Amino acid sequence: MSEFIAEHPLALVLSAIAIVHALSIVLGVPWVLYTKKESPSAPAWALTVIGVPVLGIILFALFGYNYVYRPIRKRRRLRLSATARERSLPEHLQRGQARPRSSPTWNNLGQLAAQLGAFPVSYGNRVRFYHQTRDAFEDMFQAIDQAEHHIHLEYFIVRADMTGGRLLEKLIAKAQQGVEVRLLYDAVGSILLHTSFIRPLCKAGGRCEPFLTINPLRRRIQVNLRNHRKITVVDGRIAFTGGINIGDEYLGRDPRFGDWRDEHICVEGPAVACLQMVFAEDWQFASGEDLRGASYFPRCEPAGDAVVQIVNSGPDQAKNANRDLLFAAISMARKRLWIATPYFVPDPGLLDALRLAARVGAEVRILLPRVADHWLTHFATRAYVDELLDEGIRFYEYLPGMMHSKMMLVDDAWGYVGSVNLDYRSLRLNFEINCVLHSEAELQELRRAFELDFARSELLDRAKFRQRGWQVRLAENFSRLFAPLL
Repeated sequence: MSEFIAEHPLALVLSAIAIVHALSIVLGVPWVLYTKKESPSAPAWALTVIGVPVLGIILFALFGYNYVYRPIRKRRRLRLSATARERSLPEHLQRGQARPRSSPTWNNLGQLAAQLGAFPVSYGNRVRFYHQTRDAFEDMFQAIDQAEHHIHLEYFIVRADMTGGRLLEKLIAKAQQGVEVRLLYDAVGSILLHTSFIRPLCKAGGRCEPFLTINPLRRRIQVNLRNHRKITVVDGRIAFTGGINIGDEYLGRDPRFGDWRDEHICVEGPAVACLQMVFAEDWQFASGEDLRGASYFPRCEPAGDAVVQIVNSGPDQAKNANRDLLFAAISMARKRLWIATPYFVPDPGLLDALRLAARVGAEVRILLPRVADHWLTHFATRAYVDELLDEGIRFYEYLPGMMHSKMMLVDDAWGYVGSVNLDYRSLRLNFEINCVLHSEAELQELRRAFELDFARSELLDRAKFRQRGWQVRLAENFSRLFAPLL
């Protein structure tokens, strides 16, 4: 045997490679097909496992196999069995309460969202829009300075930079005054956030918790199922949500991105209880602490005339509320469909809905960034752009810097601002939050935001776009293969 090995080393190496490859197919492919139910992602992962032996299985274990499903199941049980969710909400927001007949939602999308698991439509709110991130941070910091009982923050990214440091100083000061401070950050999105940065807040009496930590000792080496929400709630009376995380780049301080365009909103009124409830559920899952009672859910008197609906979605839902609601809204567009998203990798259903909207005569505009922060997603996006240009859909590229807003306007009658991107990760894997707008004044303000952005953007020229080189097209088509993973 040793003589054969010595005389035929190459044959031995090739045999070993063949055996490993065969084991990858025999063991890896059934694993993929058994665990991945979505038809687009299953073949993509199967081809990865077949084409890249060993490494493909490792990549699937890290990025594709959601083996933290057991904790997610636990979270689902907590969410579905928590009758406190109903008791904690203001009476007119509790499920089963009649919706005022004088304020029907467009095409009954409010009722549909509730059936999908969203909160009921909320009336009597005040909504402020922030088209400049600096204004959003200043108002949020001011609300934190005025907090009397508690400050709750939930973010995908919290950075240990100048912006994060300023926030931390304010939170430490409030914690020292006896205000309850809770900071929930995503373990992967904030992977660079070292415990030494937040330790002073914990010493001051605040509480900080990561969401779904990557812990090999507990078999949680999982980068999927991330908490992509952005929520701040102060005293249960004022809340902020939208697309902004905590970091210098969101204030335009990163020269790679320049001006950072994001849409954020402030909500006052009964809908604050819904955002508080989302935080409370996520906090209980991460920390085990149960937040309930009047101190966290005070009675919020009407603060304005805005009609809004908080739609949360994630892998803890049997149905993905935001994805299905977006599909319905896009399919119903007849006059206008304006979308802003930094990452445009739609699934086949949404792709068909966009085609349908354009074919029935709706003016479909999609605003994208010209500056890319994730190149694989950027090239995949351009592959979809190439396909949809033939449908008459118009694409705009934001020129001043990074366009990170997540918003949509349909027929001037329905829209949202939130954290949901039009990609597989947001629509299938992440925990997300959207604030749906149902009232005219807020929808008109959303339209003005779009018009300002279009004025600072360049319409993608179809003929010029088609002149890009074969190398670029190859990169785009290659990137699109990974669409279900993005």
